[in-house]
Amino acid sequence: MYIKKILIAASVVGLIVLGGVSIYIYNVIFSPNTAFDTETKSVYVSTGSSLQEVVNQLHPFLKDTDNFITVANKKGYGSNVKAGHFVLKKDMNNNEIINTLRSGNVPIQVSFNNQHRLENLAGRVAEQIEADSLEILRAMISKPFLDSLEVSPLQSLKYYIPNTYEFYWDTSGEEFRNRMVSYYNEFWNENRLEKAEALNLSPQEVMSLAAIVQKETAKVEERPKVAGVYLNRLRRGMKLQADPSVIFAIQNQNQDFETPIKRVLYKDLELDSPYNTYKYKGVPPGLIAMPDVSSINAILNAESHDYLYFAANPENPGYHKFAKTLAQHNRNARAYQNWVNKQKIYR
Repeated sequence: MYIKKILIAASVVGLIVLGGVSIYIYNVIFSPNTAFDTETKSVYVSTGSSLQEVVNQLHPFLKDTDNFITVANKKGYGSNVKAGHFVLKKDMNNNEIINTLRSGNVPIQVSFNNQHRLENLAGRVAEQIEADSLEILRAMISKPFLDSLEVSPLQSLKYYIPNTYEFYWDTSGEEFRNRMVSYYNEFWNENRLEKAEALNLSPQEVMSLAAIVQKETAKVEERPKVAGVYLNRLRRGMKLQADPSVIFAIQNQNQDFETPIKRVLYKDLELDSPYNTYKYKGVPPGLIAMPDVSSINAILNAESHDYLYFAANPENPGYHKFAKTLAQHNRNARAYQNWVNKQKIYR
């Protein structure tokens, strides 16, 4: 009888201990372990991170890091840490957190506007993904890459159409570059290719011309009209005579893209550069900037008119006065030059 009581007591104690252990294990694994009040919290895990580095990053968001580490080790997460952007939800438990960190890499939106150079683009994109600007730039100017596409660095600007794109945060420089080429090829669908062919322009030439339109006017609604002027000049075998191309030629020659040039001087028009459209006919061999979709569409859907000239309109800043004859244009140009002189803009 005495032994029976001991066995019963031992069983009861065992059950109590087992129950306590079970409750503890349950709490460690399945009790909410987040320490933030918002509905979600983004976490960015770098490539090659250790478990401790992840824990250090998660520390502000967890109630109990020790419990998290315990479950992470039990689930083998420490030996298989994944890089990426992960979204934790309020009141997640350790099991859910680790499962999210294992397989919940969430894409992010990467945006950039029209940039002058690949260097500028690399810096802008590096602010949004894991790869740094040097890695991105190296990928974009890689000689094997450029050779495979038969483009120069300036011509390769066409592949980076300003917009918002979906990428994984841990995208490498090469992956970013390759995806942008794919997006470019998708952009140039059958409809756009047909429009370019009807204009007797290649996609490269459309992009180069669009870059000039982009720099000529910030007014999106005016771009098709400006594009129409340039197309009229091309059809007649006239030089484009675009001031932005001269400004780019100066900056490219000096390798100084930071110092602004607000006024083109007569001496600048003699600069010997394939980008100087006052000196050479046709579309420049590369892009002077990255045109956005509105400028590209302005070329492909240019306004049909008889204008051959335009000059900045001092009476309506940001817009231009258009002319069909050189005499009319000279009057418009003189009015603008007088305004510039009054503003004391000499360069």
